[in-house]
Amino acid sequence: MTISLIWGIAVAVCYCMWLVFGTRRRKVGEPPLDNGLIPYLGCALKFGSNPLEFLRAKQRKHGPVFTCKLMGKYVHFVTDLLSYHKVLRHGKYLDWKKFNYTTSAKVFGHRSIDPNDGNTTENINSTFNKTLRGNALCSLSEAMMQNLQSVMRPPGLSQSKSAAWVTEGMYAFCSRVMFEAGYLTLFGRDVSKADDTQRALILNNLDNFNQFDQVFPALVAGLPIYLFKTAYTAREKLAEDLKQQNLSVRDQVSELISLRMFFNDTLSIFDDTEKAKTHLAILWAAQANTIPATFWSLFQMIRNPEAMRAASEEVNRVLQCAGQKLGSGGNAIHLDQKQLKNLPVLDSIIKEALRLSSASLNIRTAKEDFTLHLEDGSYNIRKDDIIALYPQLMHLDPEIYPDPLTFQYDRYLDENGKAKTAFYKNGKKLSCSYMPFGSGATMCPGRLFAVQEIKQFLILMLSYFELELVESHIKCPPLDQSRAGLGILPPLNDIEFKYKLKQYNI
Repeated sequence: MTISLIWGIAVAVCYCMWLVFGTRRRKVGEPPLDNGLIPYLGCALKFGSNPLEFLRAKQRKHGPVFTCKLMGKYVHFVTDLLSYHKVLRHGKYLDWKKFNYTTSAKVFGHRSIDPNDGNTTENINSTFNKTLRGNALCSLSEAMMQNLQSVMRPPGLSQSKSAAWVTEGMYAFCSRVMFEAGYLTLFGRDVSKADDTQRALILNNLDNFNQFDQVFPALVAGLPIYLFKTAYTAREKLAEDLKQQNLSVRDQVSELISLRMFFNDTLSIFDDTEKAKTHLAILWAAQANTIPATFWSLFQMIRNPEAMRAASEEVNRVLQCAGQKLGSGGNAIHLDQKQLKNLPVLDSIIKEALRLSSASLNIRTAKEDFTLHLEDGSYNIRKDDIIALYPQLMHLDPEIYPDPLTFQYDRYLDENGKAKTAFYKNGKKLSCSYMPFGSGATMCPGRLFAVQEIKQFLILMLSYFELELVESHIKCPPLDQSRAGLGILPPLNDIEFKYKLKQYNI
């Protein structure tokens, strides 16, 4: 009992010392400050439990700009939606690379990929621009379309099996199909292995991916991966399969990966394992948000009969104009970039699904002390502090999006059925009203490919399958808030659905 008392006094004294010496004091001209009550963590637990409600409460208390201590960092949240573009104009004072590069190295286990640190001279943005746009994007999309069809309709499927209804968890289905097709598209096909063997290996990689991805939020928060033995083993197995000796024997490796396979030979001191872990970072970026985005797009479309009907009519019309005939031969579908872009209904369905499920955190680090000038005033920012935008505040704002929690498949369509881009707040047109992929320099470089592959997935599902929810009036599953800040939130529970191949495709 005496020892317990001594420990209690010691803890109390340390806490008091932290309150006096370890907490930051607000200076003149700085945003309102909330240090939280827990050393180091600050407000992290409250923020993590429900970021949207946390930020709304702080906004009511402090105004449009305020500072919170999160995991030892001081984060300035800008919640005035009309000021988002003002933040982006302060680019010369803000560094978006520092946080991203540091997080990548910590999570995936490679050294810094910042050229300033001397490990590589690769310009990551230049690599992405070369391989995720223009002709390279066309090649990626064509490969993805072929691989999706191969996964959805494997060769040798018997007529009896194709005519039967299959019941499966929708999230599990989207994960399986998108991961396998995406893996083949990025990293190519091992021609020395039979299709069934290769599929089994890729699905084993999916299991490892899920094990690793499950602890991803904890890794980003700063916990070392060695605390999670299963996730660590899974990460190392994934990286092993992405080593150059394994990729070099694969056929149809994407330009993105093939370019990165060889640039390191002269421009980096990374060994083969570290190179593989940078490939793993690309695999995660390509899958972690695309899979839940695909799920929500499919789920919301099937759940809404009007959306399903409008999407089916649009797909049939585009296929007919493109001369794509679906018949008993099971012809493959091919649509070029122009045809894929001319699908405003599918675009609107995907946008609306992402609006409802996106919870990204746009982060920039201050390079130096400076003054941030916004719509409502100016704020002094200290060097190494973080400025954060949380677009979900905008996506669920009832003034911008009336009835914001309801899925409206045509929300992003104008009265002529074309893409709608004008949205307003306080009578003012917003310069940005939809930000699931980030903003400015931090905007996801793979966003064009991500939207196209989701669109391709929906086209094939509508063309090849009859689709039904097992429970027709099922409620929308809640979002998994544990991944808030990382992008598209997956559902907390899976939804069962039924599908079977349409008979004219046999």
